[in-house]
Amino acid sequence: MTDESVGPVGEEPTGPTGPAGRGPGRGRHEAAGRSGQGPHGGDASAEPGGEDEYDVYIPDTPGSLVDNEIEGEVIEEAPAGEVHPDTRKAAEHLEDLRRLQAEYVNYKKRVDRDRDLARDRGVTQVVEALLPVLDDVHAAREHGDLDGTPFAAIADKLDGILGRFGVERIGAKGEEFDPAIHEALMHVEAELPEDATTTTVVQVIQPGFKMGERVVRPARVSVADPQ
Repeated sequence: MTDESVGPVGEEPTGPTGPAGRGPGRGRHEAAGRSGQGPHGGDASAEPGGEDEYDVYIPDTPGSLVDNEIEGEVIEEAPAGEVHPDTRKAAEHLEDLRRLQAEYVNYKKRVDRDRDLARDRGVTQVVEALLPVLDDVHAAREHGDLDGTPFAAIADKLDGILGRFGVERIGAKGEEFDPAIHEALMHVEAELPEDATTTTVVQVIQPGFKMGERVVRPARVSVADPQ
């Protein structure tokens, strides 16, 4: 039977081997390492007994701790005259960010342009579908069939609604013939003003329509040349 001193209940036995049979003082080192206290703290190496077991970076000044340590990682300074790897990586990320910003600006411009084109295309299709109705309204107005009737107010409202979407009626008697907005259906002999020097519209058979700079349909007219 081994003669071993036993202390009071609740205390670990003491002896040459130290507490709980471990080497002398070993428990103190482990407790210090776990608690982060002592000369080395909780940053000690995970490999006990290694050469770097207590290889912990200790800054010279508080300023160097802020400059060289981010979230617990030690950042090594680059030798004089060389670009630090982190600086090079930051420059690459900045260039990527500028490229993405340029791509986004181009994308936004393209989307805005496509949206405007889609809107204009939709309005154009509606106007083209209404052309027979607009021609009938124009013919009734030319013959005086709208005078004094409730339909005159309806025709005026229709013209106002089209105007809100940028639709304009083109073609008028007495204006110079322009092949970009006029379609000459008849060439006739007619008296023109004395100051007329070019081919002139003498009758509007069907008015034309345009939206902005785009001609939906040219005005169909009769023209005459000056004498």
